Amino acid sequence: MFSKPYLLIGLTMMASMLAMSRAFQMGTRLAAVSSSRRTNVRLVRASTHFHNTKTLSRRFMSSQVASTSLTEEQKSELEYKIKNKGDEIRTLKDNGISKEDLAPHVAELLELKSQLDPSISASGGKQKQQQQQQKKQQNSNNEDAESDYITPRSENYSRWYNDIIRVCDLADSSPVRGCMVIKPWGMSLWNSIQTDLDARIKEHGAENAYFPLLIPKSFLSKEAEHVDGFAKECAVVTHHRLTVDPSGEQGLIADPEAELEDPLIIRPTSETMIWNMFKKWIVSHRDLPLKVNQWANVMRWEMRTRPFLRTSEFLWQEGHTAHATAEGAIEDSKAMLNQYADMCEKLLAIPVVKGAKSPAERFAGAEETFTIEALMQNGWALQSGTSHFLGQSFGKAFDVTFQDTDGKQQDVWGTSWGVSTRLLGALIMTHSDDAGLVLPPRVAPVQVVVVPIPPKKNDEDGKVALDTALDNLVADLKSKGLKVKVDDREYVRNGAKYFEWERKGVPLRIELGPRDVKGGVCVFKYRVGSEGKETVRLEEVGAKAVEGLDNLQDYLLDSAKERLAAGINMMATYDQMKEALEADEASEYNGPGLYLVPWKCDTNNEEKIKEECKATIRCYPTDVNEAGMWEGKKCFYSGEDATHMALFGRAF
Repeated sequence: MFSKPYLLIGLTMMASMLAMSRAFQMGTRLAAVSSSRRTNVRLVRASTHFHNTKTLSRRFMSSQVASTSLTEEQKSELEYKIKNKGDEIRTLKDNGISKEDLAPHVAELLELKSQLDPSISASGGKQKQQQQQQKKQQNSNNEDAESDYITPRSENYSRWYNDIIRVCDLADSSPVRGCMVIKPWGMSLWNSIQTDLDARIKEHGAENAYFPLLIPKSFLSKEAEHVDGFAKECAVVTHHRLTVDPSGEQGLIADPEAELEDPLIIRPTSETMIWNMFKKWIVSHRDLPLKVNQWANVMRWEMRTRPFLRTSEFLWQEGHTAHATAEGAIEDSKAMLNQYADMCEKLLAIPVVKGAKSPAERFAGAEETFTIEALMQNGWALQSGTSHFLGQSFGKAFDVTFQDTDGKQQDVWGTSWGVSTRLLGALIMTHSDDAGLVLPPRVAPVQVVVVPIPPKKNDEDGKVALDTALDNLVADLKSKGLKVKVDDREYVRNGAKYFEWERKGVPLRIELGPRDVKGGVCVFKYRVGSEGKETVRLEEVGAKAVEGLDNLQDYLLDSAKERLAAGINMMATYDQMKEALEADEASEYNGPGLYLVPWKCDTNNEEKIKEECKATIRCYPTDVNEAGMWEGKKCFYSGEDATHMALFGRAF
């Protein structure tokens, strides 16, 4: 038996001889590796598991001899490839890829790592890699946190979206499947929406309240359509305490003696709970209309999730109203939809299409659902807010009546309306670019970031002058109502500060250094909408900043309006739409967009179209349908007389 040192030397020599022999037999010759010339030897893979994976780069040897002779340039290139492949695998996992489809990507990552470090065997190092991955997951500073790469939109739009959320510190994954952690920067955006919308809701006549998170299962059963619509998405609480497993095998278990007689549903929406309370609160016509709103979280179990767009738990506001007449209820639901549309346009710079949902797309239990639809940069639609005319269904289900002016008992008419953190997804996908987040000034948590450039260490007079100018500049900006952040971190270079705030989407950066102070000026740099930098007099900073940010807000809205107008295809045939949409995926950047076509309302045909090309009716747009644009036209699918103009498209 050989001792370990001799055995390793022997194996190394054998590997070298074997490599030279194979090279000779193939009629090739080995060249010395230098910084200006790379080897190009085909990798020899022993394990058949890797034979079906994508052909790897031939630039580097995978043997131990080649590894020890890698140049710094080659090592850097391998490290870059490993990092990018790791980012790609994480994104694929976030998008729910199967283990079978993921395996070739993992194999490619292991092969790259084996080239960099031969101690990691691409064919036999699986267990070691799994152990390393587990350690990385336990480390708070894992690769996800360290990676700052943003995939270009043109390369993969879905991956770009996930990269923006990660790199810009908007949200993070949580230990609970399907749920996310909204980080401070993302939460501050939601807070901006809350502040604006809450004022609108109160102006609408609704008051804020709060209702229980848990809803008795029997409540959901009272409204048949409602329970059918949400049954598959409900999370259910069946026991009210835990206990230690007597066998000791499972640790804590649900106590068999603590089972609830009426299981509780974690609210998917609050109609049933609120209408149960309306029964207590409504007696006479004098109690109507009754309008309440709550800011809350809801739970709708999702198998495939996207941050902000579709998660099992999300934040929203839900308004609920009760009325004496159908006309009053319909007017209320339309009025609130107009508030949503106005908020999207004026605060978020997102233009929307207002309309009514088809019967198949209505909210469960509603007689009519009104919606606002936004167009994302990849040509897909995003439902951004809804308002429902509930008719008398919930009033009757919960026996809510009122005494009218004639002393007769009447059933109550109802509405509900809401928007959610899905608006943050719309905000990202409407304005952001390959450099990071782009925020309209009115919703930005920080509208102006000021980066002071310190004078030389011994320049005390320069430091005093800079501090004075900085204080005056910030005071001027704040006096104009602007949200200002001074980034005076000494341990971060100025270039890194510029990069960070640009990625986070801050609309305006102001640079102020000793030379600027002497000249009585500072430097403006806008995130988008303006080329280059602008020199501004210090006494004009506040007024110029307000003017520039207003122009930026208008620029983003105008750009989004142009995209929406260009993204709606008019009067296409069904075959044209089908050909364009059946291969359209969320990852494609410039998709075909939406289709406005004459349509005869038919649920069966609507389902057929969804199966054939994955398109759904986003809405019956209000403006063109009220104008009677469908009159005299034939349905683009059935050829029968049209009943509506319908907006079809792929949607998130």
